[in-house]
Amino acid sequence: MRSLRGGLGQRSSSSRDEALRDKRAQILSRGLPKQKPIEGVKQVVVLASGKGGVGKSTTAGRGQNPSVHLTNPDMALGFGKVNVALALAANDSTKEVGLLDVDIYGPSIPKMMNLKGNPELTPKNLMRPLKNYGVACMSMGFLIEETAPVVWRGLMVMSAVEKLLRQVDWGQLDYLVIDMPPGTGDVQLSVSQNIPIAGAVIVSTPQDVALLDARKGAEMFRKVHVPVLGLVQNMSVFQCPKCKHETHIFGADGVRDLAKTLGLDILGDIPLHVNIRETCDSGQPVVISQPQSDAAKAYLKIALEIVRRLPKPPA
Repeated sequence: MRSLRGGLGQRSSSSRDEALRDKRAQILSRGLPKQKPIEGVKQVVVLASGKGGVGKSTTAGRGQNPSVHLTNPDMALGFGKVNVALALAANDSTKEVGLLDVDIYGPSIPKMMNLKGNPELTPKNLMRPLKNYGVACMSMGFLIEETAPVVWRGLMVMSAVEKLLRQVDWGQLDYLVIDMPPGTGDVQLSVSQNIPIAGAVIVSTPQDVALLDARKGAEMFRKVHVPVLGLVQNMSVFQCPKCKHETHIFGADGVRDLAKTLGLDILGDIPLHVNIRETCDSGQPVVISQPQSDAAKAYLKIALEIVRRLPKPPA
């Protein structure tokens, strides 16, 4: 009897949590001011992972093969977002691309893009993005010490997000890629409600624990009327560098199955490859440092698929 009560209590708690999330989205949808575009930016694309516990709850370490180094999958999702932004620029040299990191607690763009320093201020007291590889970048990581933790409560976090959205002089951009933090919390809702977004891309690894939250992420964007362009299956397969045997460490087709369920497209698959991690760790992402590699070609294809699904930009 006690276990039955416990099971009912868990289901009831889960239902209440989901109802609260829905109510919060509805309230924000009604109560926030009208969306205001970011000056100079034609189209905003958000890249989100939904899952915030893939790497913390299940830690993957080194085996006997030193090439098999599984980093925190959440960070691997960050690798993907950086390379997608670079691929958008690489596919069309006439387009100006920016990358905004709104992960306040764990900004990773400075390291991956090999950028350091504080943004300069314009005469209007706006921050100038730092630029590398032809992509303009802004991140909380430029405003704090590299090793300093951000120990802030919600209001301070939202203030920082507002600053990153409204107090940056991007110049003229064709695409601004926003690297969302994991989850479906206040930051995601605030960004989605305050600026017009051309489309969202959900990046997920194929295992069930990540797919649950990837689905929540897709549903959240739909509820706040942000078009979901499609899903990207990250870390889809590992190929042994010695024998070339392929292993689906995180599952084979989980993201594809989810895409079918949601009626969405798969924009591409990214392999689990040591070069992707090493190049981002060294500040030379694979799209830039190894443009002819299979990994780089996967990102370039995904960028093409994203652009193909975007609405026609304003004149």
